[in-house]
Amino acid sequence: MNILSLFGAFLITLALLSYGIASIAIQRFKIVTTGMLIFLSLGVILDLVAITFMISGSTKGIFTLHGILGYTATLTMVTDLFLILKNYFKNGFDSVIDNSVLLFSKIAYAWYLFVYITGSLLIIWP
Repeated sequence: MNILSLFGAFLITLALLSYGIASIAIQRFKIVTTGMLIFLSLGVILDLVAITFMISGSTKGIFTLHGILGYTATLTMVTDLFLILKNYFKNGFDSVIDNSVLLFSKIAYAWYLFVYITGSLLIIWP
């Protein structure tokens, strides 16, 4: 594994941590807080930067099974962030998050976690 891919893998792990903290807080407290928005945004940003590094370091191209799964996970993360931000701009901080957004957020985090584990396994066992 070259240095760009290795750095991308490190960043994707930080993205998972940040996005995970926010997702668990969303499910636990069901309100929008400053910290939640920071961790959610940071998770999405780190994921996008990590994808850039992984694509730059890849010799297999951008359309692999791992890549396509990763793109879908990133798309769900971005959508989740958009829905939470929409809730924030509509109702402000400490507002209750709609049940439909909570469900989507739960599904988005589960999908991201599944793709992270699957991607790790695809890299370990080519």
